[in-house]
Amino acid sequence: MRISDIQRCEVRPGRLVEWTFSPATVATAAALPPDPRPPAYIQESHIRTARSVREDGLFVPTWIGTAFDLPDRADLDALEQALRGWTLRHETLRSGFRWAGDDMHRFTLDEDDVSLHREVIGDFTDADTLIRYLQDRFDVAADALGWPNFIYAAVVRDDSTSVYLAFDHTNVDAYSLQRIPDEIHELYRAAAAGRPLTEASVGSYVDFCELERANADGIDDTHAIVARWREFIARGDGTLPDFPVDLGLRPGGPLPAQKLMREPLVDADVAAAFETYCRPYGGSMVGVLAATSLIVHQLGGQPVYRTVVPFHTRVKSAWSDSVGWYVGGAPIEVPAARDFDGALAAVRTELQANRQLARIPLARVLRLLGADFRPTSPDLYSIVSYVDARVVPGAESWLEQKAYGLLRVSYGDQVCVWITRLHEGFWLACRYPDTDIAYKNMRCYVEALRDLIVSVPAHNRVLATEPTFS
Repeated sequence: MRISDIQRCEVRPGRLVEWTFSPATVATAAALPPDPRPPAYIQESHIRTARSVREDGLFVPTWIGTAFDLPDRADLDALEQALRGWTLRHETLRSGFRWAGDDMHRFTLDEDDVSLHREVIGDFTDADTLIRYLQDRFDVAADALGWPNFIYAAVVRDDSTSVYLAFDHTNVDAYSLQRIPDEIHELYRAAAAGRPLTEASVGSYVDFCELERANADGIDDTHAIVARWREFIARGDGTLPDFPVDLGLRPGGPLPAQKLMREPLVDADVAAAFETYCRPYGGSMVGVLAATSLIVHQLGGQPVYRTVVPFHTRVKSAWSDSVGWYVGGAPIEVPAARDFDGALAAVRTELQANRQLARIPLARVLRLLGADFRPTSPDLYSIVSYVDARVVPGAESWLEQKAYGLLRVSYGDQVCVWITRLHEGFWLACRYPDTDIAYKNMRCYVEALRDLIVSVPAHNRVLATEPTFS
């Protein structure tokens, strides 16, 4: 799924309809007793960060979402039935958090208490006006510090209907978003045909949170994973890693606005050749990190590329189809290499040694380290993420469906790069501070990354076709 902001996801005018939890559902939730299952560490960290930034006087929207088309003018009753059925399928969407002093407590609705409220907002004849309305609406309805913290919408036209779902990040990760178009299409077709909605067996992210937290709480500051993080942070002068190029930021300055760079990186043939070249070292993810290590050394001069690599934590099949935020991070340190093959070998070694660190949430590790990371930015560190999305159900239809993963780009002092392998090739999205220097250096990074990905398999093909002499 192509990652984009809402400004560039092919928004077209039409009649806007919204769905939120009904007033009766919200009232029932307000009276619920606590659910003993705790928040995941990543959920708690996200919400505490949002609260901390808000207390500093800055509203930083951080919702993510998805957009895709249904054919023709949608049957709104059938679409509502599909949206409710999908919501019931994934327990985290019925669950939220309340503060009790400085503690967070979960509450969870029963399925029978969940109903949606539909509202026709009106007809929009101008795409820019519609885009501004949707962004402003999602900012409020999918706020990390509110509940409910997600919203569904549809823009209805005679020839097609665009569906938008926006969530606070506590509810979803990238893989959750990627699965939505196919699931909603399936449920909508069943509802429109009058067939009963399928009862999919899907693991609960709320249950996962309880299990992961119990596991994380079972370690102490003597654990090997904590020791590795302690060394990693110490070698970074007591901080988690930034993107190691000049971003034009003043130390101690205000949190800067951000921009999004998003574009095709290379086509399917080049992506396949790059994967083939990198496969002996672990594949394209290793290749992207190796390429990044070479490029940022050229741009910034640091002798070691230090980063935290995101990994999914869906380690059991029960969680494979579940909506939730199943992400952990593993630190790696890649010394500057002489060439791409050397960088590939170094990244492979680091990932093999450290990948298991992602199974313990970083927020738990920081608590054990006693590190005072009072967050002043939505991102604790910069990332470069690689995901092969071709295996996601329905991925082959994403172009036809105008399907996008949506990012809300607002404020932040870190760089986040997402590279997604689609059937049509590699797609790149990059969120970075809105300064002239950051734009120049991130543009240099993207062009150098493209050139390296193209040149590696091209060089390999040349070597393979050169004549040999005996």
